[in-house]
Amino acid sequence: MPEFTGLNLTLTDHIAQIELNRPDKANALNGTLWREIGEAFRWVDETPEARVAVLSGAGRHFCAGIDFALMGELLDEVGEMKPGRREERLRRIILDLQAAFTALETCRKPVLAAIQGLCIGGGLDLIAACDMRYATADASFSLKEVDLAIVADVGSLQRLPYLIGEGRVRELAFTAHPFDAAEAQAMGLVNRVFADAAQLGESVQIIATGIAAKSPLTVRGIKQVLNYGRDHRVADGLEYVATWNAAMLLSDDTREAVAAVMQKRPARFAD
Repeated sequence: MPEFTGLNLTLTDHIAQIELNRPDKANALNGTLWREIGEAFRWVDETPEARVAVLSGAGRHFCAGIDFALMGELLDEVGEMKPGRREERLRRIILDLQAAFTALETCRKPVLAAIQGLCIGGGLDLIAACDMRYATADASFSLKEVDLAIVADVGSLQRLPYLIGEGRVRELAFTAHPFDAAEAQAMGLVNRVFADAAQLGESVQIIATGIAAKSPLTVRGIKQVLNYGRDHRVADGLEYVATWNAAMLLSDDTREAVAAVMQKRPARFAD
């Protein structure tokens, strides 16, 4: 298992726990943490024993967005470069930052976000790439980039319209309006709200355990088909799932699932 400095990664009972670990900085995203997020979720994707992932933040807050020190470092890196090369390098840096968050979306395993405290700016971009989001009642959200004179560029403007609707995203992006967990649930950003961090952690663990007990092949297929259907026409999505099931329906997982139902016992699936 890889070791990281900006986050904690563990794997127990097929559940990968990825915890942002800069609590003294409200888990603000510096260059190291940003890179390690991508590496951690690529590891989850490539590790058969990992069937589902839970993303959380150490301390009082989930993520306070980009670390201002990182912005300074990026400006210093490109500041002395000549025109043309400077812009090309900055574009490459942005694409690399995008890829770290896209790793959550392309990870074949479901990713559950457990959110407490602040989730603003880059933190909101991060959870937008997750499959499900759960929050404490005191969680606070904001699409903060406009207040820094930045067009949000690592996923919120592309992913949030599918989750909460384009009109709502435009309001949040233009105004940086802060909103609480109840409003986040009402708009469809978070699935459920829990009283406190202890209840949040316990409940998300139960959900993850339930997913981990399902056929890994089928769970991965559901995520793949859902992501494909989001980005294509309904007819294309139906064609895709027909092709997927033509290849996968005769798997050992299907036979085991049917046998377990008939024998009234828990199913046992290979990784």
